[in-house]
Amino acid sequence: MMIEKEKMLAGLLYDPGRDSLLANERLHALDLCFQLNHLSPIETEKRKQLFIALLGKTAQQFTIMPGFQCDYGYNIEIGENFFANYNCIMLDAAKITFGDNVLVAPNCGFYTSGHPLESEIRNSGLEFAKPITIGNSVWIGGNVIVLPGVTIGNNSVIAAGSIVDRDIPDNVVAMGSPCRTYKQLPNL
Repeated sequence: MMIEKEKMLAGLLYDPGRDSLLANERLHALDLCFQLNHLSPIETEKRKQLFIALLGKTAQQFTIMPGFQCDYGYNIEIGENFFANYNCIMLDAAKITFGDNVLVAPNCGFYTSGHPLESEIRNSGLEFAKPITIGNSVWIGGNVIVLPGVTIGNNSVIAAGSIVDRDIPDNVVAMGSPCRTYKQLPNL
């Protein structure tokens, strides 16, 4: 029989509220996020070390501005030259993977968690999680929301205010709610 964490990581329905292991892991991540968000701006080395402790994988060069929140941390992987501006939220019950040279504007959310459409199941407290993958050299504009199970291709740009509910291919500008390809970019 699978424990709730195994179900969560396998993308199955799981109950995050009645599992002490998951609750303790969320509390640990919440504490690290609190510490990060209350550091003086000049404490850059301490900030970097806290992010290394929180996240599943980091590169050598990255910047994540204050206002960062996540559920677990260990399911987040960031590539080289990653930049996330203020107020970034990552609900990482499933893996969130960012390639190299990714820019994330302010107030963006990456939500791997979702809830069943059937109210009876949803009311029982069950949820699911599906991974999010962001390719290399992606620019995500301000106030963008990326929903569970989405992949954004290499070299693509997501315009501000978009809600990304399906995969976006390589080398495009995409925008809207729901987010759709607006124009093709040259392959570099």
